[in-house]
Amino acid sequence: MIFDSDGSTTIVYQENIALEAFLKNLIDAYPKLKNDHIILNLFSFKKLRADDVLEFLEISNNHRKSGKSFVLVTDKVAYDDVPESICVVPTLREAHDVIEMEEIERDLEL
Repeated sequence: MIFDSDGSTTIVYQENIALEAFLKNLIDAYPKLKNDHIILNLFSFKKLRADDVLEFLEISNNHRKSGKSFVLVTDKVAYDDVPESICVVPTLREAHDVIEMEEIERDLEL
């Protein structure tokens, strides 16, 4: 697992491991990341389904409740295939845009 921090945002890249191991490593590393907005870069997974993305739902919900953004980046799962409660975008640029928009919403208390 590789972490790339930029201000209050951390991008997490996975090394060639299975999704279950990646999720476990993320949960183990979470105490170090909990105060940052988190972007999970899932591009290196060759196969990814909507069900796989839902594995991140619990950690995503908990992180978002703390007032921080949690965004998954993959072009292998369509946005329409996952519930609105989990944020999936196809590019890193869009992930940063989502975080900016959510920050504005939090500032405006929307």
